[in-house]
Amino acid sequence: MRSEPRKTDGEAELYSAALRALTRRAHSTFELRIHLERRALEPAMVRRVMTRLKQEKLIDDARYALDFARVRASGRRQGGRRIAQELRKRGVPDQHINAAIAQVFADLDEGAIVRKAIERRTRTARGPLDARKMASLYRTLLRAGFDPGVIRRELRAAPVPDAVEDLPG
Repeated sequence: MRSEPRKTDGEAELYSAALRALTRRAHSTFELRIHLERRALEPAMVRRVMTRLKQEKLIDDARYALDFARVRASGRRQGGRRIAQELRKRGVPDQHINAAIAQVFADLDEGAIVRKAIERRTRTARGPLDARKMASLYRTLLRAGFDPGVIRRELRAAPVPDAVEDLPG
């Protein structure tokens, strides 16, 4: 378990803590504010540091949401629903989330990502893909955040027609 961070009473020290946090990884405004509130003796200092960081363009939720969505969609092969859920957990406003998801998935074909996942799973599957394995694949793709309609469409188009009839919806 982590120990409580050392409280600081200096604004310069709090600003340095914010910069150190931002050099480790990008943070949403909400995450950084929580991080700083744990370290500050008075809340007014946190507001001043956050204002300064925004003026210096070191934190920007719209940019953060877009970068986060790009990495998750292309690198981790996650769908828009999962990415939106993660961003909401990190305190990013819905307007930035919706804009980022729309921009990222305008460039990417969600169906192609789902097809690749299905192909990869069918190559590595032991034995034929029966209804149980197809249902497992469907649930896996749902957890990854892909649209259920896209998943069903791609599974029906997959080269295993026997098990696809049992899909929900």
